[in-house]
Amino acid sequence: MTYTEKDRFIALAGLYQSVLCIRRVARQGSIDTEAMEPCIYSLFQTDAASVPEIFGAPGSLTSGARELLEQLTGKQPQEVESIRYIIGLLKLERVLSGHGKMIETIGSGLEEARAKLELFPMLHPNLLAHLADIYSRTISRLQPRIMVQGDSRFLQLPDNQNRIRALLLAGVRSAWLWRQVGGTRWQLLFGRKRLLITARDYLQS
Repeated sequence: MTYTEKDRFIALAGLYQSVLCIRRVARQGSIDTEAMEPCIYSLFQTDAASVPEIFGAPGSLTSGARELLEQLTGKQPQEVESIRYIIGLLKLERVLSGHGKMIETIGSGLEEARAKLELFPMLHPNLLAHLADIYSRTISRLQPRIMVQGDSRFLQLPDNQNRIRALLLAGVRSAWLWRQVGGTRWQLLFGRKRLLITARDYLQS
């Protein structure tokens, strides 16, 4: 299959949206369900007809796209913490790609989680706890480990810990998608103009 610049942008926007949601939970203890649901939704999409469909309805990655656009244009100061998470997730995905058994474990866990979708809505605490457990048993054991920073009042709450781990799992999924559709580090460094054009087109549509 031939992938487009828009496909690569979608994957990257999905990664940015996961990180944005992680920061909100860790810093504010708040949940933007509209932004978080597409991230979790993507974990269950294994046979989508197109890359945008992996995240659900059109425009579902508006938050991530806007975050990426602001970083590209410099309208928002460089968020060092966000960049650290994004680089860490991209590195983790590369490390994970060499652990076949762990990938199988994640796949099995997601199939079990899919069955729970018949009983619980997408962001139900029970479902998020299951996804968090998958992350804890697998990716969290790889290096580099991602240490999420925030307000300890929020980070100590079990439900927030589960939300963050589930979002980290979704972030790795977006990082995997980014590489699958042809995304590279060089494109991040030298393809900023094309990303900027695609981001504006996405938000305008």
